[in-house]
Amino acid sequence: MKNVIIVGSGPVGSAFARKLHDLSDDFQITQFEVGPKVSESLGRHSKNFQDDAVIESIQQASQGPNSGIKTDASRMFRGVIVARPGTYLVEEGLDAQMPALAMSANVGGMGIHWTGACPAFDLAELPDFINLAEFEKDFEEARELLKVTQSAYEGAPLGDELRERLGQKYNVGRSVQRQVQPMPLAVQVKDGKLWWTGTEEILEDLVSSSRYSLIPDTLVTELVHDGVTVSGVKTKNLSTNQISQVPADLVFIAADAIRTPQLMFNSKIVLNALGRYLNEHGQILGLAKLPAELKSSTSKPAPKTKGLNTTGVSWIPYEPKSFPAHGQIMQMDTSPIPLEGVTEADPGSFVGVGLFVAKQISADDRVEFSSSEKDSFGMPKPSIFYAHNDEDNARFTKAKELVSEVCQTVGEELGSGPIVMPAGSSLHYLGTVRMGSKNDGKSVCDLDSKVWGFSNLYVGGNGVIPTETAGNPTATSVAFAIKAARSIVRGDEIK
Repeated sequence: MKNVIIVGSGPVGSAFARKLHDLSDDFQITQFEVGPKVSESLGRHSKNFQDDAVIESIQQASQGPNSGIKTDASRMFRGVIVARPGTYLVEEGLDAQMPALAMSANVGGMGIHWTGACPAFDLAELPDFINLAEFEKDFEEARELLKVTQSAYEGAPLGDELRERLGQKYNVGRSVQRQVQPMPLAVQVKDGKLWWTGTEEILEDLVSSSRYSLIPDTLVTELVHDGVTVSGVKTKNLSTNQISQVPADLVFIAADAIRTPQLMFNSKIVLNALGRYLNEHGQILGLAKLPAELKSSTSKPAPKTKGLNTTGVSWIPYEPKSFPAHGQIMQMDTSPIPLEGVTEADPGSFVGVGLFVAKQISADDRVEFSSSEKDSFGMPKPSIFYAHNDEDNARFTKAKELVSEVCQTVGEELGSGPIVMPAGSSLHYLGTVRMGSKNDGKSVCDLDSKVWGFSNLYVGGNGVIPTETAGNPTATSVAFAIKAARSIVRGDEIK
């Protein structure tokens, strides 16, 4: 039996565990999570709980050094950067170059807080060196693991009318697959309520297997290696402060785009690209109101959900030339900002327009780690270096115009105009352990997610994605993890 250690318990690490376990009986899998177990199950999505107090307690327990502190995400719109509930900021202060960059520390990772959007990337967002047919099979398997559907809000008020208006404007010249459509979401409908996918749904019966265990409240501090082969990991139990060394035949790090390179740095793994090419998509928000004369084609009530008062989510896919942004169109029962003369909920008629805009990639955008200062967990303190260039700013200006255009296409634009969110707001951080087709100093891992120069060290998560992207990356990152697991079993790379 070969000992496999997975660092991180979010959707990508959990998908890798599930795939490796299912492909072969020859692996004993141990998954370490720095944060606590915040619910009875291993990674139930917080929005699946019906009690607001329970949701709040789960979110606060997930906030690492800010555990137990109640946050007010609405302050982000008033020029003060705070972490969203369930997360904590990597760097504090408005002088930070990526001030909204945040992470979670809990069993299930961001997979118990995410909005579940799982769009397919446009070809322009995918690396040109991957086998596209193979990727599409892996992506479809990722969608199955994540329980992705486009019918969760089927028949919800005004959804069809909204997409008809958007389609008349934005479907021209597009393939059927890239036309306006319901957002692919990692969510199911159970008993008339939305049931969001957390890592609980990914792991399923794996949690009862004798070949799998998940250990919470445990920080993996260092990889034990000889420069070619990893032989184990050093851990610290955060409840008891006990230090241990655990043997490993293979290690898969899926801690996120900051903590994965942090662990490698602390393990004295030197790669030119480690921590570099940090990227995210810019986020621009607007608000609209559908016309009062619109009548919904159905009276079917929207499924109930917690956390966001929504009655539907639609998608305008990224199209590099005609629509250079990824559009998430969220229908709400009420406006998130006070509106004069509006006193009653009007299901589905308020529309939040969110556009993600691809940012140019630069090796200068990076996370660096201190050799002397420590973070709240005692690991090398990260510092973020990140800037928008002239091309990025031009793209954001165009996206603001598109937000207004979308609002005016569906109805009346509300508020004072589009808002460009602070850097880091997307929560989608890419590139710091990026994939490459050759070991030329510009990537950290190969096409199977194996770290260059190592025989048994793999990385996963959004940090693996090497390209400019506009769409939500989680499903693509899960697909890459599935490929990694399959390559390990097929190649029998653990000797």
